Amino acid sequence: MTETAAHTATEPSSYKDAAVTFEDILDAANAINGVAVKTPLLNNPALDERVGGRVFIKPECLQRSGSFKFRGAYNCLRQIDPEIRSKGVVACSSGNHAQGVAASAQIFDMPATIVMPADAPEVKLTRTRAYGATVITYDRANEDRDQIASRICSETGATFVHPYNDPAVIAGQGTTGLEMAAQAKEMGVQLDDVLACTGGGGLSSGIALALAHMSPETVFHTVEPENFDDYKRSLEAGTLLSNEAKSGSVCDALLSESPGDIGFSILRQYSGEGYTISDDQALDAVAFAFSELKLVLEPGGAAALAALLSGEIDLKEKTVGVVLTGGNIDPKMLFSSLSR
Repeated sequence: MTETAAHTATEPSSYKDAAVTFEDILDAANAINGVAVKTPLLNNPALDERVGGRVFIKPECLQRSGSFKFRGAYNCLRQIDPEIRSKGVVACSSGNHAQGVAASAQIFDMPATIVMPADAPEVKLTRTRAYGATVITYDRANEDRDQIASRICSETGATFVHPYNDPAVIAGQGTTGLEMAAQAKEMGVQLDDVLACTGGGGLSSGIALALAHMSPETVFHTVEPENFDDYKRSLEAGTLLSNEAKSGSVCDALLSESPGDIGFSILRQYSGEGYTISDDQALDAVAFAFSELKLVLEPGGAAALAALLSGEIDLKEKTVGVVLTGGNIDPKMLFSSLSR
């Protein structure tokens, strides 16, 4: 996808026949350069000792808007036809995509309307509004957010920005993997495996695609909450599967109903075994990150770290990369994690 392939759709679309290429990720990297934060790749001795391997963390909690979501949102919005930008954008999100889209819309001086679950963390609702976006809440268990978004798009002519099933979004998220591979090479490090927190799969598929070209020896792994492991099950079954529940995990950022078909097609080619973690493990990882890594993570953003800390993955003589995807945690949740 190039700058000339501008977004003009005004309602939700699955982009079912769309493809994402490595060149799209390179193009996105050029576009976000100087706008998004190039987060570091860090090694921590305490973490290495704890897991029995060598670990390099990519803290996207330090990214603009507090998560990796800014990358994809900015790359998507910059491709919207300038002639229709005044009509605005609409997005559905529990908070991180919301903030990424709102922050990007603010940069492009575009109106933004975000459909968010009423039970989203208050800090995410507040910060989304702080970027100037209009927030419309819905009942996650009983209302269809896509229908709400579609109605708004129809009424206003705004462009819908899917949280993960959009080629431009995936390409933008893929810059995380592009940076990770380049940074590891600069450090003389060969990553055996890379783990990332996985919801709808926009980030995971983008990283996996980037690694396939930049570091083909590296095996990528998804990490999801228990009972919301639609990606793990779908990849094992070879077909798209959904989660029965729509809520019920502290990892609110990872509660997608089913994989996006674009990301799924990529991960079927470029991913290894998927992992799952419990809420308790996610909260323990939040506490570890705060105490030992001096980083603030939300439970969903700590899922990949939780998988390592669980001890269920054999890391002996391995070098592993872990993406810490977001740090937009409610203060009460952080206090609760630290009190465990």
